[in-house]
Amino acid sequence: MWQVVYIASSKEEADNILKIMEKGGFMVQVDDAGSGSYQIKVPAIEAEEAYSCLHKNF
Repeated sequence: MWQVVYIASSKEEADNILKIMEKGGFMVQVDDAGSGSYQIKVPAIEAEEAYSCLHKNF
């Protein structure tokens, strides 16, 4: 099961977050949420650690 850890407001922002998360060793999915926003998802078991990594690096 995947959990949303961030909603990016542009494709560029989503790509930047994807790079940060992959560099941190996380599996990441980016889904188009419509209206130009993108959901950043990680496996639920990694969500807390991924959320922490994201806020330290973004």
